[in-house]
Amino acid sequence: MEIKFKRISKDAILPKYAYKDDAGMDIFSNEEVLISHNSWALVKTGFCMELPHGYEAQVRSKSGLALNSGIFCLNSPGTIDENFRGEVGVILMNISNNDYLVKKNQKIAQMVINKVEHFDIQVVDNLSQTERDMGGFGSTGIDYK
Repeated sequence: MEIKFKRISKDAILPKYAYKDDAGMDIFSNEEVLISHNSWALVKTGFCMELPHGYEAQVRSKSGLALNSGIFCLNSPGTIDENFRGEVGVILMNISNNDYLVKKNQKIAQMVINKVEHFDIQVVDNLSQTERDMGGFGSTGIDYK
């Protein structure tokens, strides 16, 4: 299966897999951006893409960037729909106590391609009950049992 990429900046680095069996492709910045501490910024990548019909791309944080620098994708996973043809941008959040300089050509996120299923919406008066039912937001506790 193929994904079409178009450079809109001549020196953009296109997404690529670091290892052949990786789930996600690395995404690289195409600009230098200073992200103040406790702030966020949109970082441009310099490319557009065309996904196959029935697929989406999810933009996710790089674990090393999050762990080592407190930088992560604010709306992770961010969805790129198959019909979007604009420049891919990554919203990075800096939760560290220091300003962070994103360098040009730096790995800033990863992109995972997923198949999308569409469903018919059915409005009903009742839903089936389960053992969990409406329990959520900590209803199972945090300790191992």
